[in-house]
Amino acid sequence: MNPLTNMRNVLKLSEHELKNPSSKSWHDMYRDSAWIFIAGFPYTLSEGDIICVFSQYGEIVNINLIRDSKTGKSKGFCFLCYEDQRSTVLAVDNLNGIKIIDRTLRVDHVADYKPPKDNEKLDEETLRLYMEGCAPQPVIKPNATTTERDLKISAHIKQEKLKRNKNSKEKKHKKRRKSSD
Repeated sequence: MNPLTNMRNVLKLSEHELKNPSSKSWHDMYRDSAWIFIAGFPYTLSEGDIICVFSQYGEIVNINLIRDSKTGKSKGFCFLCYEDQRSTVLAVDNLNGIKIIDRTLRVDHVADYKPPKDNEKLDEETLRLYMEGCAPQPVIKPNATTTERDLKISAHIKQEKLKRNKNSKEKKHKKRRKSSD
């Protein structure tokens, strides 16, 4: 679908929601993701410029400005993560369709953000954010069937997944080094 048509459809959905309030919102499909997709901005904008515009709707914890791998210049779109998922709703509703330097922005939710493939260059904290996401994690409340041991096991499983992921990345990196030598 044409990006401008998609942008207009999102605006129509929001207007329809305002005129006909109901208990469910179309934004609810994306309640598990704090990431948004931003496209159509001028190539001259940097991460800092985008953060300045989008920080009015919430605390930004991560931004991935997509750049050309050879020249390093912006491709005009990025992915941005808010600390609170509710900020994504505000950003999509209020910034989708605005003009910045004669270019119309397209702002939309991202259901499942996929991390970049070149993870070897990332520091440990950024890699953890990419793998786990930065949306609020569901809180497991202990009940009669959930014991403290179950909670410890759940936390241990998460730690093991992170370790395995890190180890597999290191092995791949070592193989690449050996093959390049």
